[in-house]
Amino acid sequence: MAKTTPRKSPAQPKNAAPEPSALIEPGQAAPDFSLPDQSGQVHQLKQYRGQWVVLYFYPKDDTPGCTREACSFRDRSAEMTRHGAVVLGLSPDSTVSHQRFAGKYRLPFPLLSDPDKAVLARYGVWQEKHNYGRTYLGVVRTTYLIAPDGKVARRWDKVKVDGHDQAVLAALKEGA
Repeated sequence: MAKTTPRKSPAQPKNAAPEPSALIEPGQAAPDFSLPDQSGQVHQLKQYRGQWVVLYFYPKDDTPGCTREACSFRDRSAEMTRHGAVVLGLSPDSTVSHQRFAGKYRLPFPLLSDPDKAVLARYGVWQEKHNYGRTYLGVVRTTYLIAPDGKVARRWDKVKVDGHDQAVLAALKEGA
């Protein structure tokens, strides 16, 4: 009788991105994370308890839409701070890429690096995208406004950059 060996399932590549998951609904707790920013400083969501957090997810540093979005948040960041908020940008780009991007455009807020895409997936922004007949996984531009108690107060999906900073600021002024 021949000996059989159990079949192994194919191994997932080491740097494979996680599967997409659902977006976090308003009223739900925002998942905690621990990620480095452009200067290597690690940020955890829980360190911002007691403050509003504008957590915006964007696809790529130094691209036209992402640059306009970052610069609009830069231009409104002082006013958002006056309303008790901190702004955090998050993308899969490296800390080195973030450092260049933040320096080039004088961004005064942390840009968090999630190259493994684990936080992107937990927040539901790592999604299937379609472009020019191609299907792939990528970041869908999304902003979460997280209340001082750590729960999602508002969420903007598939963000259009123009005027988005004003909508977020208006929500902060209203107390979300």
